[in-house]
Amino acid sequence: MAAKAGSIPVVNMDGSKADGLELPEVFTTAPFNPFLIKDVVVYHQARERQGTHAAKTRSQVNGSRHKLFRQKGTGSARVGDRKAVQRRGGGVVHGPHPRDHSFKLNKKVRKLALVSALAEQIRHGNLVVVDDIEPGTHKTKEFSAWLQGQDATEVLIVTHDIGRNLDLATRNLPGVAVIHHGQLNTYHLLRFPKALITREAMLALAERLPL
Repeated sequence: MAAKAGSIPVVNMDGSKADGLELPEVFTTAPFNPFLIKDVVVYHQARERQGTHAAKTRSQVNGSRHKLFRQKGTGSARVGDRKAVQRRGGGVVHGPHPRDHSFKLNKKVRKLALVSALAEQIRHGNLVVVDDIEPGTHKTKEFSAWLQGQDATEVLIVTHDIGRNLDLATRNLPGVAVIHHGQLNTYHLLRFPKALITREAMLALAERLPL
């Protein structure tokens, strides 16, 4: 049975209205699932962690293994060498070591979370579908002025084709990111207060996400 379709508004870069976009109804009716969203966001954050932090153990510290002073007769506690973990500059007990922080998460779960996030952004007006985002010039100043007109100074731009002008115009804009629709995930979407997505990119997402 085919999914019911719903229409969402589409605008042109000049601000005029374009023909509406017919999408499966799930993109406007899917409930927001905070627990699912949280699991997926943690999944993506864990994948981005480098995991290169490390601390030296006692055997890795460079130093003499000579006992600092005799065992008895000093009135002080007994000690070992200067690499002992209780001494300044010594080794570290149970310290961090390089590791992979990523974990597995079902692909269907990740897709359902993205649909939930997209529907929530659409309901709150934080996701705007633009017929095509291809500036006529590579000038950053002009594209920045266009974004301000869209009330989108901090924005994620999702497109089906990252053209040269779009790439150059946004390269030095703080708070603006441009990605291909194939790279979009829940973490990307929720990091920005607003998202602009092209018609072709939205259709491609509707095709690959579960209904």
